Amino acid sequence: MMTLMPVAHFARCHSGSRNDTVDVSLFAADDESYQVLVRAVTVGRVQAHFSERVRGPVLRYELPHLRALKFVLHEALDGGASCSLRSDATGSCFGSMLARMEINVSYAFLTGFAKRHDSPDTT
Repeated sequence: MMTLMPVAHFARCHSGSRNDTVDVSLFAADDESYQVLVRAVTVGRVQAHFSERVRGPVLRYELPHLRALKFVLHEALDGGASCSLRSDATGSCFGSMLARMEINVSYAFLTGFAKRHDSPDTT
């Protein structure tokens, strides 16, 4: 059985920018969470999630030794901080936005995650 949960439940996010490109990284809480993120947080899902904000290609890099996924979002800031009229012209909020994206996870994974991280049972 599956349920939807936000990425933030299993990973920490960081974002930054250079010119018109935003970099968003997800850092999984543990190895099993990393595998869930690798399967669920695809380029297609990230493109769809940011479809109203990102006009260019989205690239994904897997960094298993860090349990991290790095996404590079091109043409994401209407020209960059010095050109854009956006309220967040530096892309700082992209990490928070990606953290709120919901992914399908199994109840078995959630139960194991709760036990591994000493959090309340989620079933």
